[in-house]
Amino acid sequence: MTEPREQTVARVTAALTGEPTPVAIHRARKIDARGVQDHFWVVADARSVIVATGTDEEAFESACRSVGIDPADETVIIDADGRLLTPGYVDIHAHGAWEHSFDDGADGIDVARAGHAVHGTTRQVLSLITNPVDVIEHNVRTVRAKMDERPDILGAHLEGPFLALARKGAHDPECLKDPVPELVDELLDAADGCIRQITIAPELPHGISAIRQFAAAGVVPAVGHCDADYETAKRGFDAGAGIMTHMFNAMNGLHHREPGPIPAAVEDPRVTIELINDGFHVQNPMVRLGFGFAPHRIAFVTDAMAATDCPDGAYKLGALDVNVVDGHARLVSNGAIAGSTLLLEVAVRRAVLELGFDAPAAVEAATLTPARAFGFDKPNPVTGAPIGLVAPGFAADLLLTDPATWTVGDVWCAGRKLK
Repeated sequence: MTEPREQTVARVTAALTGEPTPVAIHRARKIDARGVQDHFWVVADARSVIVATGTDEEAFESACRSVGIDPADETVIIDADGRLLTPGYVDIHAHGAWEHSFDDGADGIDVARAGHAVHGTTRQVLSLITNPVDVIEHNVRTVRAKMDERPDILGAHLEGPFLALARKGAHDPECLKDPVPELVDELLDAADGCIRQITIAPELPHGISAIRQFAAAGVVPAVGHCDADYETAKRGFDAGAGIMTHMFNAMNGLHHREPGPIPAAVEDPRVTIELINDGFHVQNPMVRLGFGFAPHRIAFVTDAMAATDCPDGAYKLGALDVNVVDGHARLVSNGAIAGSTLLLEVAVRRAVLELGFDAPAAVEAATLTPARAFGFDKPNPVTGAPIGLVAPGFAADLLLTDPATWTVGDVWCAGRKLK
């Protein structure tokens, strides 16, 4: 019997605000960016840090004892029975799920995060849409407060208001701004260090200076929702932009005499490139092409909005009306694509089962690559232990997944059992 969503939200929220416990899993098939290992085991301690991994069962028993687990206690030991063991998925660009957006206040964050968490997204940067500046500031303060309560929220991504009018997508044109220095300072002050990423059109009058200003403050600017040519995009990356927001979408496309921003990102080894692998935002031939552009630098993102994991129907994206048909979200006003209803679980599944991608590479695109975009693949003040691999010293963000369907079963975030 399926658990009512209200109970799921309460249970996931309670787990994430509670204390971690030791974790011990054996007889798994591990898949992460470092490759595949069968007969694999992992043990994490009460700090939610992986202390040992391996394939030898005697060593597994010793590792269990080292963290206070009786290796004979079948109520604690998890027998994976050949299931896939991967790191938890990391989504750095998503707006909501389960009829709620991350702009909807603390309760909305709890609901939307639960919707992604039970599908394996253990850590998430909460994307906030273009709104009046005072609303953005209120929403980013809410994200900052949530970060203090629970480990799964990595910070905020401001997708706006510094976007090109010609490439605004589903963002409210009345709220778009030029990123003058005073406004940048105002947003940074309101955020109190929680802005991880901000999408900026570098061709705006103060676009390049804003990229420098945000980067100097520890934010990773992203080039996107832009009408920039190749040279301007390159200037943006040289100024400190480290991400391309959803490659192919809301930007100039590839052209043999007008290269546009995509080659500038592909050529630059400092840049992480977002890709929405849903077959709709980017159709399969271009997903295949794009995935090969920059090995180890493609990060699957969802751009998921409130209708994610929900039936078709009428929804909201901020103040704008959205209609979802066949799982595809479009603005009622002009038919523009209004985010997605994608889950990272589905993006990885599509990559492996439909597109034929190498499994470690597909998993890497949903784990280590997005973590690396913010330095979370190393010890850091936000996650503490690094994330993105199943390896000693990394956080106990773990998934057990069905090998035939790539459907996520068990989920741990920072040593807390979510599913």
